[in-house]
Amino acid sequence: MAKFYFSSSDRDDQKRLGPKKITVDFLLNYSKALSVIDCNSMKFEALLN
Repeated sequence: MAKFYFSSSDRDDQKRLGPKKITVDFLLNYSKALSVIDCNSMKFEALLN
């Protein structure tokens, strides 16, 4: 049987991992502003700010 070599405090830290609200907001706003334009066989990305 495999043994786990980490303390209980390490397990508590892993439960609390998650993105901050500011990070989620940044990614959502970036994805809303990004526009991909298909032209023949090429793709152009435009950031609409």
